[in-house]
Amino acid sequence: MENMVNIFLFGKRYAVPENLTIMGAMEYAGYQLVRGCGCRNGFCGACATIYRIRGDRELKACLACQTKVEEGMYIATLPFFPLVKQVYDIEKVNAEESVMMQLYPEIYACIGCNACTKACTQGLNVMQYIAYAQRGEFEKCAEESFDCVMCGVCSSRCPAGISHPQVAMLARRINGKYLAPKTEHLENRVKEIKDGTFNELLEALMAKPVSEMKELYNNREIEK
Repeated sequence: MENMVNIFLFGKRYAVPENLTIMGAMEYAGYQLVRGCGCRNGFCGACATIYRIRGDRELKACLACQTKVEEGMYIATLPFFPLVKQVYDIEKVNAEESVMMQLYPEIYACIGCNACTKACTQGLNVMQYIAYAQRGEFEKCAEESFDCVMCGVCSSRCPAGISHPQVAMLARRINGKYLAPKTEHLENRVKEIKDGTFNELLEALMAKPVSEMKELYNNREIEK
C-alpha cells in the first residue's frame, strides 16, 4: 500500500497518499475542482492556496498543483487572491514614472518588509521589481517580473496593499508598447495576417481530415 498522510481540507481530516500534490489530494478526497484550477503545471496561478502544518504557527501560501501534501497539513483555498486592477488605455499611457503614481500610488507606501518576495510561488524578487516600478525603470521591472503567473500570493502578504502582479503587468505592457525594440519580421507577419494573405491557406488546412493535419504537423519544417 502507498504511504498515507493525514491532511485537513476545510477542517475535515482525510488520509491521502503522500506522493500527491494538494490539488491531487483534494480530488482523491472527492472534491470536484471547478474553480481554482487551470493548467495544473504552475503556469496559470489559479490554484493559490494557504496552509499550515500542525505544530507550526506560520501560515504559508503556495500553488496547489506544485506542492506535495505533508502530514498534519491544514489546507484552505480562496476563490481568488484579491488584486486591484486599474483600467487604462495602453495607447494613451505614457512611459514616464508618473504613470505609476497615477494608477498604482500604493507602491510608494512599500515599507521594504520583503514579505512579497518570501511569499512568491515562483521565487521572484518581487520587492525589487516594485522598486524598479517606483523609479520608472519599466524595462528592468518587466524583466524581473517576466515569470509572474499572477497568482496574487505576494499581494495577500503586503501590509501596504500593493497589487504587485498588476503593477508588473503595466510595466511589461509599457515596455512592449513603447520601449522594446521593434521586430520587423513580426510586424510584417501581422500585416500579412490583417491583409488576408493566409486566408486561403487556413481554409484549406481546416478542410483537411485530422489524420492528415497530424501528419503535416509531425513533418513540418522547424525553423532553427
